[in-house]
Amino acid sequence: MARIAGIDIPKNKRGVIALTYIFGIGSSRAQKVLANAKVDESIKVQDWTDDQIAAIREQVGSFTIEGELRSEVQLHIKRLMDIGCQRGIRHRLGLPLRGQRTKNNSRTRKGKRKTVANKKK
Repeated sequence: MARIAGIDIPKNKRGVIALTYIFGIGSSRAQKVLANAKVDESIKVQDWTDDQIAAIREQVGSFTIEGELRSEVQLHIKRLMDIGCQRGIRHRLGLPLRGQRTKNNSRTRKGKRKTVANKKK
């Protein structure tokens, strides 16, 4: 396994797919990294040479990724909650942020159903 940015990327996958295992690198950024490092996209990770791995590491190092990016995202969310804007309030309540309906769906965000007993007459 090649180790890039503190992540063991899978060796049996193509370079473009394997780089997406790093938090902060999607498919388009992976393509740009490989193009700048002059590595063919279709070559599997196990076939990369040491020079190619070094070039890829150098390209990946120029981006904000992994732990630094995660902490940055958390700071942005905390700022939204502190200023009390709509998105911040929705974060605080654990509800969807982007205008979705919550009557029927949004179970991913709300969690497991909590049954509420109804009042007897």
